[in-house]
Amino acid sequence: MIKTFIAVTLTILVGMLSPPTWAVLTIEITGGDDTGIPIAVVPFHFQGQQRPSEDIRQIVSADLYRTGQFLSLSPSEFLSRPSSKEQVRFKNWRLIKAEALVIGQVKQVTNNQFEVTFYLFDVYKEITLEARRWTVGRKNLRNVAHQISDYVYEALTGIPGDFDTRIAYVTLENSGDAKLYQLMVSDSDGQNAEWVLKTNEPILSPAWAPDAKRLAYVTFDNRRSGASIWVLDTRTGKREKAYEGGGTASAPAWSPDGRRLAIRLSRAGNHDIYIIDIASSRLIRLTRHPAIDTEPAWSPDGRNLVFTSDRTGRPQIFRISAGGGSAERLTRAGRENAGASYS
Repeated sequence: MIKTFIAVTLTILVGMLSPPTWAVLTIEITGGDDTGIPIAVVPFHFQGQQRPSEDIRQIVSADLYRTGQFLSLSPSEFLSRPSSKEQVRFKNWRLIKAEALVIGQVKQVTNNQFEVTFYLFDVYKEITLEARRWTVGRKNLRNVAHQISDYVYEALTGIPGDFDTRIAYVTLENSGDAKLYQLMVSDSDGQNAEWVLKTNEPILSPAWAPDAKRLAYVTFDNRRSGASIWVLDTRTGKREKAYEGGGTASAPAWSPDGRRLAIRLSRAGNHDIYIIDIASSRLIRLTRHPAIDTEPAWSPDGRNLVFTSDRTGRPQIFRISAGGGSAERLTRAGRENAGASYS
């Protein structure tokens, strides 16, 4: 029987871009317990003349292993290697204690087109949990592998997967007295890393827009005016300044409609929550309190925000209307509560 696990997952939006490859981010798991759902991911059968370099089985197995919720069985333990539904003998998989089974095929359709088929089975119930087919270009095979991981993860845990996504991060290189900051994006597993921005000024708090195409970030490109917030189109490299003014800013958070940004802005030593209208660059102040208000996060309908504040002496979670007004304290249990977000 498939075991049920409850996990907290980090959702990262998909981003597509075109600048040249600069570096590769490697995400490596160096330890962990051999526990989780025992799953057998069979090498996908290839039919064609030019075998692609992407190994779908390896990508799917690695995706699932990184969650800590799956025990991926070694192919050396497999008693058979089916590639179609008709070839599956569930007894063979129960003998090696597999609870779930993934099989599939990669068929070359044209020189650069491939048909990918995959099946997910519950070994003990002897039923099909998922069956999917794609026809994609060679460069999209890795994305298909991550999508397979997403389907497997959701089918076995009940939680949507986030493997077919992109992450944004900042790297720093020192060369003598000079510093080079790079805003990077990559697949969720660190592969296909590319830079989208290089600058000698610090880059902070990159945040994906809901359209998965734009990134907001904080920088200090004008030392006299303080922090500024830019919005970068990762497809074209085009940048637009969303805010520039006195004080320091951090933690930009996109509204669900992608039209506004909530930020923590410090002016004259006071840390409050503000909203920026992207189209007009208009700045709207939401909180007015001598305490530190930070970490804003939007409600799914865009009507409210939650944020962290130490106005009661210790960090707690508060809620405020996106239109302004008084803040309502939400958390009371525990000494400190911070970093709230909506599901």
